[in-house]
Amino acid sequence: MDGTAPGSKKALRTQLWAARRARLANSTGARRDSDAGRLAEQVMRLVREQVGPGATVTSYESYPAEPGTRPLNRALVAAGYRVIVPVTLPDLDLDWRPLDGAEDDADALLGRDAIGEADLLLIPGTAVDRTGVRLGQGGGCYDRALPRRRDGVPVVTLLHPGELLATPLPRDDHDQLVDAVVTACGTSWLRRR
Repeated sequence: MDGTAPGSKKALRTQLWAARRARLANSTGARRDSDAGRLAEQVMRLVREQVGPGATVTSYESYPAEPGTRPLNRALVAAGYRVIVPVTLPDLDLDWRPLDGAEDDADALLGRDAIGEADLLLIPGTAVDRTGVRLGQGGGCYDRALPRRRDGVPVVTLLHPGELLATPLPRDDHDQLVDAVVTACGTSWLRRR
């Protein structure tokens, strides 16, 4: 797809979301659970290579069409990592809360700058290209939050197999690059920090 055409991100996002919906419709619950378990294994291998026990890792609570993060989040917590997940604010920036914190408890919110405490960032995406350009959901939430991370902290996008694209994605000036992609099939490093 030509990344220079006006609206190309929106059109590409629509196309990729349709593929995800089709995958979801053609997949059994057991298959989705198996994929989520394999993704958790792949990510845990990467996490152990990148950071030590007790480190802070961002994750997220996946939507049904996204790669499942429930087994991963349980594994991270069980292995002793501090896991923080995003809370989308009205201005589409991200606040953070501990994974075990009460979702509606304002006292559990850690603030927008909590991403700066993370040693590894696991983030969602719709697709990523081989140069690290990430296509998100379209709100720019992570593009607002990622500049607050510490220098050198790896950014890893979790995707379904086939969503790491050989074709370049359109990129705007504010778009933040990612360092790696993990799917249920393995890890692909795109940029080493």
